[in-house]
Amino acid sequence: MNTLDLRGLTPAPVTPFTRDGEVDYAAIQRLGSWLGSVDGVKGLVVLGHAGEGTFLTQDEQVRVIAAFKESVQGRLPIIAGITGEGTAVAVDEAKRAVDAGAAAGLVYPSHGWLRFGYQDGAPQDRYKAIFEESGLPLILFQYPDVTKATYNLDTQLEIAAQPGVFATKNGVRNMRRWDREIPVLRRENPDLQILSCHDEYLLHTMFDVDGLLVGYGGLAPEPLVELIAAGKAKDYPTARAIHDRLLPVTAAVYHRGSHMEGTVALKEGLVARGILEHATVRSPLLPLAAGADAEIAAALQSAGLGSVAALA
Repeated sequence: MNTLDLRGLTPAPVTPFTRDGEVDYAAIQRLGSWLGSVDGVKGLVVLGHAGEGTFLTQDEQVRVIAAFKESVQGRLPIIAGITGEGTAVAVDEAKRAVDAGAAAGLVYPSHGWLRFGYQDGAPQDRYKAIFEESGLPLILFQYPDVTKATYNLDTQLEIAAQPGVFATKNGVRNMRRWDREIPVLRRENPDLQILSCHDEYLLHTMFDVDGLLVGYGGLAPEPLVELIAAGKAKDYPTARAIHDRLLPVTAAVYHRGSHMEGTVALKEGLVARGILEHATVRSPLLPLAAGADAEIAAALQSAGLGSVAALA
């Protein structure tokens, strides 16, 4: 297995739609081309939460992977969210992703675990089956501590040691666990790439990681690349200054009633940056309250993140 190098910024971009709700492939070309042009971007993760991946048909999922791959002209790997509930379903999803050109997969926990929890060994079996049957290199996805789909440390260590698993996207959102578990993951699996997905807690996690895998990267890649560099250099004053400059944007996008609203806010931000023409989402997502677009645009402007020249 050729291990991908995601030691940097890996954005998880939104999936643009037309005003009548169809996937907007021309907008994918603009979005992917722009993100792929930013120095320090290491890959794109599509079909995740920010990308409304579970709201797409199987055919749409395949076409979105291929469209983003075309948008970066093969310069960056495309990583696909693997979200199917059952293991066999997830295996089939991974096989389709491979056929569509995905270079790796981000494996989501089985949805039922969010409510009911998981049996010991079940997550390990899920990763094992997906890799063995599809050949897709995999990223371990650690869910927030408030869910029952969050993996205990032993489960994380066992998955991380399995063939095919080369990175972890950690979004535990419990800093006590982060501070105790990340050093152990690093010690026991020194080759494992550790990526934070704490969009709203970037500063705390920035000094322990190889990079970021965040939806935020699909809106503000330029300062996040700088933030990663400051974290790796253990340059707290610079990292703090970037964090503080971004805080109005972070609040406007992620400090909302539901983290899912962040997806809508990302699209509004991309409208303000001139990448998208509108912020259409699919149900069960809904538009943000009146005035949110102006709030997000003002926050971006205050952070020095203005309109991006339209890319062909």
